[in-house]
Amino acid sequence: MSLKEFTPNTPSERYKVLPSFDEITKHKPEKSLLSPLKKSGGRNNTGRITTRHIGGGHKRHYRLIDFKRGKYDVSATVVGIEYDPNRTCRIALIQYKDGQKSYILAPAGLEVGATVVSGEKAAPKVGNAMPLKSVPLGTAIHNIELIPGNGGKVARAAGQQAILSNREGGWALVKMPSGEIRRFNEACFCTIGTVGNRDHMNEVSGKAGRTRWQGVRPTVRGMCMNPVDHPNGGGEGKSKSGGGRQHLLSPWGHAKGQKTRKPKKQTSTFIVESRHAKKR
Repeated sequence: MSLKEFTPNTPSERYKVLPSFDEITKHKPEKSLLSPLKKSGGRNNTGRITTRHIGGGHKRHYRLIDFKRGKYDVSATVVGIEYDPNRTCRIALIQYKDGQKSYILAPAGLEVGATVVSGEKAAPKVGNAMPLKSVPLGTAIHNIELIPGNGGKVARAAGQQAILSNREGGWALVKMPSGEIRRFNEACFCTIGTVGNRDHMNEVSGKAGRTRWQGVRPTVRGMCMNPVDHPNGGGEGKSKSGGGRQHLLSPWGHAKGQKTRKPKKQTSTFIVESRHAKKR
């Protein structure tokens, strides 16, 4: 995938860097794999805002992605590579021999006409899904299950990959995209390869309007608000929360840099090496 820059005929085009969509081969989604996508505006079932800065955005359908790859030992052919407005990576439409169609995350290097298969006896090639116990050590993987049979949860964003580093006592040691080394049940399935659209991190929106199309509303600094709206608001002139020098807080009281992970979280037992350098 490549990126394209624009001639600065307008201010919004001066810094804009967008994907060229060279890898897209199918421009209309498969209707049988679409589902309605209701907008919440960041509000929960009682109408309270639980996630700020969400609202508006272009209407879109959800693409039903097969994260489980549960059709074992049946080969499928890649019909097309599509754009998915709901995620950063591209998706691939595959068709099995019996005519069933599914969407999967499109790894880098997967092309139209390629054959993919899922199962313990599958070959470790790009796009194939297999349990961690069958994957050769040092292989780049993505879409990893946390619990066998629950579907892939880890390393699904554009450009993400994890590395299978070791196996011991029924567990697989995987180096996560963050650098953390974590234990997984070796029966968990994963997909071979790196998630495609690796240049996504280098895209530049270019203007606020495009961000609004994506459903992101403006963010205002807490110091610009009134005391009723934010702990850092108020005060005469530029001040730190009411004219004093109080610690900067979020609306929920967390100071900057405060750890929010529970110190005795159950899943911490699966972390072999932390992603934080000082904890290694």
